[in-house]
Amino acid sequence: MDTKQRILDEALTLFSEKGYANVYVADIADRVGIKAPSLYKHYKNKQAIFDAIIEEMNQRFLEQAGALQINGADAAKDADIYQTISEEQLIDLGRNLFLYFLHDDHTRRFRKMLTIEQFHDKELAKVYQKQYVDDPLSYQGMLFGMLVASGILQTDNVEIMTIHFYAPIYMLLVMCDREPEREPEALKTLEAHIRQFNLLYARDENKIRSRRKKA
Repeated sequence: MDTKQRILDEALTLFSEKGYANVYVADIADRVGIKAPSLYKHYKNKQAIFDAIIEEMNQRFLEQAGALQINGADAAKDADIYQTISEEQLIDLGRNLFLYFLHDDHTRRFRKMLTIEQFHDKELAKVYQKQYVDDPLSYQGMLFGMLVASGILQTDNVEIMTIHFYAPIYMLLVMCDREPEREPEALKTLEAHIRQFNLLYARDENKIRSRRKKA
């Protein structure tokens, strides 16, 4: 691991342990084993380090999404995929994404830090809101809107549908953050949630099978 990457890794560890406001550039440099002036050769200030951490976290997610054969950022591209996968494939995808967010060390530490700091820092509260509420709901809302338009799902209120899907999943993630031993329970609940969601919004498996044959 090069120095630039070590700075991000140690900074994230310190942020998650002490809180963003309580960590100074000198603390990060000391943890890395360099002097503060050397750190400034890589990042101009603490905010730049924080921004780089977010960028890396998002990049790691996109790489994981690619490994799972979805885009993860472009709802239009993913809508085509969701129109052809079976319910079992959808459950498997949901499970893998959930486990990634739960166990990826970078993502886990960042979530821990923001969960704590949102109550102490208005700017970090905005980051929390964007990262864990606004962006997921925006992406999934666009995705579900396309699936409704194509007849795969049925609803007259996509906004509520999106909340129905996302809120329980994030609740399970937070539960496992607090009580890791409840992971098996959470995975069972996640599967039941996806199946119930499909029933509630009348996911059309016949139409999906037809689209799969044409693909």
